[in-house]
Amino acid sequence: MHASAASPVNAHGGAIADIAVVVPTYRRPDMLERCVRALMVQRFDPSRYEIIICDDGPDEATRDRVRRLAQESAAPIRYVPVRATQGPAGARNAGWRATLARRIAFTDDDTISDPDWLANGIRALDAGADAVSGRIVVPLDERPTDYELDVAGLATAEFATANTFAMRAALKRTGSFDPRFTSAWREDSDLQFAFMRAGLTIARAEDAVVLHPVRPARWGVCISQQKKSQFDALLYRKWPALFRERIRRGPPLLYYAMLLALVVAFISLMGGAYGTMAIALIAWLAMTLWFATQRLKITARTRSHIAEMLYTSAVIPFLSIYWRIYGAIKFRVFFL
Repeated sequence: MHASAASPVNAHGGAIADIAVVVPTYRRPDMLERCVRALMVQRFDPSRYEIIICDDGPDEATRDRVRRLAQESAAPIRYVPVRATQGPAGARNAGWRATLARRIAFTDDDTISDPDWLANGIRALDAGADAVSGRIVVPLDERPTDYELDVAGLATAEFATANTFAMRAALKRTGSFDPRFTSAWREDSDLQFAFMRAGLTIARAEDAVVLHPVRPARWGVCISQQKKSQFDALLYRKWPALFRERIRRGPPLLYYAMLLALVVAFISLMGGAYGTMAIALIAWLAMTLWFATQRLKITARTRSHIAEMLYTSAVIPFLSIYWRIYGAIKFRVFFL
């Protein structure tokens, strides 16, 4: 593959790609390979795009896998070890800043891109958009688990970095991703809101499609996911009006009511008011069962999943409140 005499070149003497595909990853080389192989067979001139793998917590297994894939690929594949930050936001920054391409495509290592994904995303960008949100397809069983249903929210997201295109100029103008979002949570909304406040045009490309299969998850995974709630506080601090408008109109009142019921039960126990304690515990139990029932309405009814919903419905409210308060303190914002 050789650049023509008129092609701009990068510092290494190669032609500058028309678009760079940035893929953050963290220690799951098999899943990454599935993603990259789909990117390698795009119906798009392989001399016009490059694939940049941003290894967030570099390890030899990922480096070796990328090296082997690069030997098979007609499109250039580059490996970028990310050590200065932690999390997909910082990794994506390292990726797009490692290229001179004026268009950037973002996807995740657990997606499978449609063969026309790049071509259709570029077409939408070149129609005058500063950024483009593509379509994410999440295959589900008729009765998915609660975790699978949560992941399926990507399919209706306004702007998700599992399938996003942006002009390099737009990323530079807004400062791109905020590396304080160290988990895969709200960093895409933060970038969307930054684009909106800068007056940039965000288009939708329904024909730029990636498949996002749901990864297997351990029993009770939603408990550990509550840690992400701290980043709601960061997003609220930066964009309070947009947060209320597009993310959440108010605090999770059910969670606070469940916490209040247990606090009343404990105080009543200490004061010997056993009748009040019993009423408070019944109220807490009723709210917990209602919460679990709502989560089971359209999800799996296996014994294991029912048990998981009952257990986690009792625990989630308190962990969620803890991490919301933690985020409020950490990011210095009043956030309930």
